[in-house]
Amino acid sequence: MSGILEGKRILITGVLTESSIAFHAAKLAQEQGAEIILTAFPRPTLTERIAKKLPKPTKVIELDVTNDEHLARLADVVGEELGGLDGVVHSIGFAPQDALGGNFLNTPFESVATAMHVSAYSLKSLTTACLPLMQNGGSVVGLTFDAQFAWPQYDWMGPAKAALEATSRYIARDLGKQNIRCNLISAGPLGSMAAKSIPGFGELASVWDSRSPLEWDLKDPEPAGRGIVALLSDWFPKTTGEIIHVDGGLHAIGA
Repeated sequence: MSGILEGKRILITGVLTESSIAFHAAKLAQEQGAEIILTAFPRPTLTERIAKKLPKPTKVIELDVTNDEHLARLADVVGEELGGLDGVVHSIGFAPQDALGGNFLNTPFESVATAMHVSAYSLKSLTTACLPLMQNGGSVVGLTFDAQFAWPQYDWMGPAKAALEATSRYIARDLGKQNIRCNLISAGPLGSMAAKSIPGFGELASVWDSRSPLEWDLKDPEPAGRGIVALLSDWFPKTTGEIIHVDGGLHAIGA
């Protein structure tokens, strides 16, 4: 029985460690029949080491989503390797330390601008850089952390994720005519490298212990990875501009 991504070509960003959602998305995508390519920054060698733990060998290319030269050559590099693309996974987010950890009112604009550029605007940059390879339509999937709420310690990453969510809707609007869908997975907290960069992350994650209807495991990124793979597949052919929650159901619960 073939997998739900059989024959599809997928570009995946953000594979940093085995605990990253992007790693599990890559692993599951290969298991479901996809041919993948990974991007990495600032240390491609780190991603190359982690990529060896995937079921099949895959190429890793350097990509700084804030670098216009990197973006301009992306289609040529990926095209030489895969010929085209059917899907793109945006798993990129960053905020300087002074934009996190309870410093919201004192964060300088330069740090806010960095968070917005890397975490939100890059969804548009990455998608448009890949457009020449998506001649037959496709699926773009990003990762958010529910931006409806103000979370402890999350500070300017919250507005950055809100901007990411809005950006996804506008991409969905503008690229629907090319049969390109754009959706987001809103995952619960996970003990990834990104999470460890947030001061006081434990305080944020503890909310799930008392409020999540389904038991939530900080050490299990696979459910979020499965959500990504599902949205990359043809099983959601008319779903775009959507945010799918993979958070144990916490988003539906009040106090």
